[in-house]
Amino acid sequence: PVCLPAASAGLADHGSYLLRFATPGQWGLRKGWPAQPSAHAITEALLKERDKQAKWNGIPLLLQKLYENSHPNSDFSQCQSILKEISPLLSMEAMAFVTEDRKAAQESTFPNTYTFDLFGGVDVISDDLIKDCLSILYNTCICTEGVTKRLAERNDFVLFLFTLMTNKKTFLQTATLIEDILGVKKEMIQLEDIPNLASLVSSFDQQQLANFCRILAVTISELDTGSDDKHTLLAKNAQQKKNLCPSRAEVNQATLLNIPGFVERLCKLATRKVSETTGTSNFLQELEEWYTWLDNALVLDALMRVANEEAEQSSTVWHPELESSDESGLANTSTRTQLPQSMKIMHEIMYKLEVLYVLCVLLMGRQRNQVHKLIAEFKLIPGLNNLFDKLIWRKHSASALVLHGHNQNCDCSPDITLKIQFLRLLQSFSDHHENKYLLLNSQELNELSAISLKANIPEVDAVVNTDRSLVCDGKRGLLTRLLQVMKKEPAESSFRFWQARAVESFLRGATSYADQMFLLKRGLLEHILYCIVDSECKSRDVLQSYFDLLGELMKFNIDAFKRFNKYINTDEKFQIFLNQINSSLVDSNMLVRCITLSLDRFENQSDIKVAEVLSECRLLSYMSQMSMRMSFLFRLINIIHVQTLTQENVSCLNTSLVILMLARRKDKLPFYLHTLQEMEYTEKYPGFILNNFHSLLRFWQQHYLNKDKDSTCLENSSCISFTYWKETVSILLSPDRTSPCAIVSYIDEAYMDIDRDFTEE
Repeated sequence: PVCLPAASAGLADHGSYLLRFATPGQWGLRKGWPAQPSAHAITEALLKERDKQAKWNGIPLLLQKLYENSHPNSDFSQCQSILKEISPLLSMEAMAFVTEDRKAAQESTFPNTYTFDLFGGVDVISDDLIKDCLSILYNTCICTEGVTKRLAERNDFVLFLFTLMTNKKTFLQTATLIEDILGVKKEMIQLEDIPNLASLVSSFDQQQLANFCRILAVTISELDTGSDDKHTLLAKNAQQKKNLCPSRAEVNQATLLNIPGFVERLCKLATRKVSETTGTSNFLQELEEWYTWLDNALVLDALMRVANEEAEQSSTVWHPELESSDESGLANTSTRTQLPQSMKIMHEIMYKLEVLYVLCVLLMGRQRNQVHKLIAEFKLIPGLNNLFDKLIWRKHSASALVLHGHNQNCDCSPDITLKIQFLRLLQSFSDHHENKYLLLNSQELNELSAISLKANIPEVDAVVNTDRSLVCDGKRGLLTRLLQVMKKEPAESSFRFWQARAVESFLRGATSYADQMFLLKRGLLEHILYCIVDSECKSRDVLQSYFDLLGELMKFNIDAFKRFNKYINTDEKFQIFLNQINSSLVDSNMLVRCITLSLDRFENQSDIKVAEVLSECRLLSYMSQMSMRMSFLFRLINIIHVQTLTQENVSCLNTSLVILMLARRKDKLPFYLHTLQEMEYTEKYPGFILNNFHSLLRFWQQHYLNKDKDSTCLENSSCISFTYWKETVSILLSPDRTSPCAIVSYIDEAYMDIDRDFTEE
């Protein structure tokens, strides 16, 4: 039986069908087609009879004619004319879909696209009718559930779509359809399978390359499982053991880097200046009605083409999936607005978003050093520095525009997203890499040298070796500009987290006194303390980023502790600061580690200045109390377990180890372990903490002694050799119950539970 919808009102109700009968042979389904009714399998008389009552708008009849004319050696001009009849019917619904509120759109019905798919329209389309086919496929995909997934399952079709991108007339439609398909594809495609990828990319102009980056973003980013428990270190380690080969995303990254000139072109796109033919003051107001439905660079690109090539016809709205005005089924807007020239600014912002994302992912990949070398050579950082005021951190208008369905503070607006992407790039660029000094200009590099000279310490090799021709120019480098906007950021700003992360990455690695003083002289410590104490920041993410930054800024730096004590100059302020630390040790543990390490170093110095600060600084005095250190140690071990360890909280384990390594240096390790045992009994949970700690250290050995694991981060953050880390863990895990430094010596046999298998199931 063939199922036919009874009426348009019943389209949403799949049970409201009238049954008509046809023999199995009449289905006429092609190989690989889904089992659903096809217009060509039903008599023309029946289709005509039902069409008016069901309000199909003649779509099944048109599909029947399309099928009859879509065989090899058929007259494709007939197909073309049929598609032109179908296209406007679907275009109207596609426009309705993108202009309606998302929730409302999901609840709406789109009878034309539904009917088109129901009668096999998606599958009958011929590859030779490229432009109109792409238009129809795109409209059907966004309105009819399941179509995009079906297309995504056809890998040969997906790869074929890439070959269509060589045609500039169909580039936008192809790119949009590919992006939608890859977004739902279960398995990531391999870029090396795309025919002639290098020549395809080289054929793109800069606008096309920027839009192509939207597609690349899906192919080079690791797929997110979307489940928190799968982000545990246990799960990740187990996954790494299974997948010894590089992931598809990593292979795709390598494929891109092998394309000649690829990174250079991205750097040019990212640093290209905008030709501002009109003032930005009118820009946002002019763009407002357009922007209620424009939500990607592909649509903007299309509108730019209309503006540039068909200015005289720009009083009409161009459908994003169609190309020229004489063939696109244009829909008139109610306000017939001339497309503003100043759209070029937003156009450029959308482009840079995509490009910066790709560069950021490549910077975090396996070929990081290669990418670093290239983006330094092509002067990405100085170029971004020159764009900082006019584009990246330009002032917002009072009527700042946002995407349809969002608000001004939403992270989805292009201006905000560009800023966040820019900050993420800076974070990836600076993190544990000597190229971070390219964020400064020549005068600022000289300042670092002068700081080292005054302190009578050697200059950092990376500063000496920095190529001055590749650094920022102008009065301020990019890092200094970032500090300036950071200090002006409103308390509720979503940028605070990313700003702190970007600056912290500059300080990561081997502790540099000159780097710290450079930032201290610019008031960074006071700004952080104001945010933590005076504004009493409540955001956990922002607080964590501030604590991490504060830890890097103050570590081993006696001047920083002196400044801290000058700002936190009352017991009330100090108590607020402690409350913030104690409110979440997962967030503040890196600062606790910094204070512990710094105190240990200062206590071993005989300098008068250091002794003075040691005696006066509230923070150092607080941490010097044994009871406080033991309290931190007990809580750090208690809040983590092997099964819940993540990249986010594993630092708590390492901080607890730092406390015990420093105790071991002073031959106090047995005292600390005995005190933990007493604290267990006080809490009436004998063995609970020490059993847990034993399991955590066994995991630590599995995790950090892996041959692929880089241990330099642990060494740099603590100034303790990795050998000492390993030795301390081995001593603590000794099975000898007579050893005063072995954990098992402090667990009564009745409460012993150290052999539990914690491997990921």
